Amino acid sequence: MITVTKADLPQIEKYIEYLKTIWANRWLTNDGKFVQLLEKRLEEYLKVKNLVLMSNGTLSLQIMLKVFDIQGEVITTPFTFAATTNVLLWAGLSPVFADIDPETYNVDPFDVRRKITDKTSAILAVHVYGNPCYVEELQEVAEEHGLKLIFDAAHAFGVEYKNRPITDFGDGSALSFHATKVFNTIEGGAAIAKDDEIAEKLKLARNHGIKSEEEVAFAGVNGKMNEFQASMGLCNLENIDNAINLRGKLYDRYFELLSGFEGIKFQKIVASKCNYSYMPVLFSSKKERDSIYLMLLRNGVKSRKYFYPLTVNFDYFKGAGLNLVEKYHLVNADSIAGRVLCLPLYPDLKVSEVEKIVLLIKHEIRSTSALQGQPSN
Repeated sequence: MITVTKADLPQIEKYIEYLKTIWANRWLTNDGKFVQLLEKRLEEYLKVKNLVLMSNGTLSLQIMLKVFDIQGEVITTPFTFAATTNVLLWAGLSPVFADIDPETYNVDPFDVRRKITDKTSAILAVHVYGNPCYVEELQEVAEEHGLKLIFDAAHAFGVEYKNRPITDFGDGSALSFHATKVFNTIEGGAAIAKDDEIAEKLKLARNHGIKSEEEVAFAGVNGKMNEFQASMGLCNLENIDNAINLRGKLYDRYFELLSGFEGIKFQKIVASKCNYSYMPVLFSSKKERDSIYLMLLRNGVKSRKYFYPLTVNFDYFKGAGLNLVEKYHLVNADSIAGRVLCLPLYPDLKVSEVEKIVLLIKHEIRSTSALQGQPSN
């Protein structure tokens, strides 16, 4: 089986060297030396400051929302992983959904503006597949209405926009270092804040708000990264440039072979530096997408309908008896979600396997077109 993604692992001997140190000093968690070292090295690599490591990306978002004291309504996208919507619900906030741009798949700043009310306190936007949002337009909207602008940058490790780190934009960003991400710490994530005071609160909040042995500043949670996660991150960071380079070559090969083929489109990339975290391909219809998904599965290739369904179509929203796609006029998001398919992409994937996948897709489309009496290039 060719899987849609595969976790990057370092040479086991390198990881074992870190484990020997952990075994020797018995410091497993609570801001250990490897957590501190990884924070420093990530700040250097990503060209950022105020990076606070967390146990996962979801908690990075949850803690950030709490520290920023976000209340009321938050405008966000329905075309995202469940965590983006779920963190708002868990915080007792009211998500308001804006439609997406049909080319970049990111939230549409014009629709965001239309959805603002006197209850709106923040915008939570997602750099979908690592492709930067319209950050400047969103910043303009946020400043005009006095809103916090927070980015779910789970996919955007190392991404740059106009040669600036993507985390330069907005009030804060949350990264994910889950096993399937470009850079992983097994599980893990980070919160990045522009404001130094907010960064200090993030550090306290990830450890129950504990300031010292006898002082707890506020009610925090347990969001700490442990030494085993940090060690994996330190190992993987050594090879990250090579991993991204390999991803880029595979992405380019897909693009070269599928470009111009009837009915196939690609996400419009606006990054000045990409990380090639995903290989999304847009087909002409949901029927065609689903047919290709099943055909690939029969041939030992696991792709993913990512993101389908939209978060507004999850059962817990349906239970309220509302059609949120219609309520929020999510025309583009609904269309993209029904037609997008993420193809396998990871550094260990072979170019020959990419070529096999492309041949399978082209054959399926041609066969279907022939049966329907339609021309196909």
